[in-house]
Amino acid sequence: MVLGIVIFLGMHLVRVVAPDIRAGFIKSRGKGAWMGLYALVSLVGLCLIIYGFGQARGETGMLYDPPVFLRHIALLLMLFAFVFLAAGFLPSGRIAVAVKHPQILSIKIWALAHLLANGETSSVLLFGSFLAWAVILRISLKRRERAGETVLPVFKSAQNDILAIVIGLVAYVLFIWKLHDWLIGVAPIVMG
Repeated sequence: MVLGIVIFLGMHLVRVVAPDIRAGFIKSRGKGAWMGLYALVSLVGLCLIIYGFGQARGETGMLYDPPVFLRHIALLLMLFAFVFLAAGFLPSGRIAVAVKHPQILSIKIWALAHLLANGETSSVLLFGSFLAWAVILRISLKRRERAGETVLPVFKSAQNDILAIVIGLVAYVLFIWKLHDWLIGVAPIVMG
């Protein structure tokens, strides 16, 4: 799992920590080749994370036992995470413009919510790593903004906000209802 986290998040931080390597690769081989390498390395990292987390969950101990109310807060936070994630994939509405980087905010909220609800060592390592990565990336984007680079979303239509809310809400309900249990093996709400 740790190797997967290093590979996945490392690839996602190349632009931050080694921009010359990225720029040189793109210059010599083209942006398409960079995107292909980026996707392949990210997929390998993600597969290692998924496999490793599945293995580690059964073997790592508890660092803390979250009280039930934190799990309820985590469920509420995840609703916002889904809406912000959807807003990040759509042409910019007021939500995207207001939060500036909705996908990064979504990952921060996702990681924080899961840290509130899970106290296993493997969960803290996984979600803490993603939270740290998102914070580093946001700081990097602020620096790029101050340097004059255009990285902020530009408002397109308020209809995209409605669409983001609907898509986010539908995805949230599907995850709570079945998808989280089916994909992750843990039901976020235990019925009955």
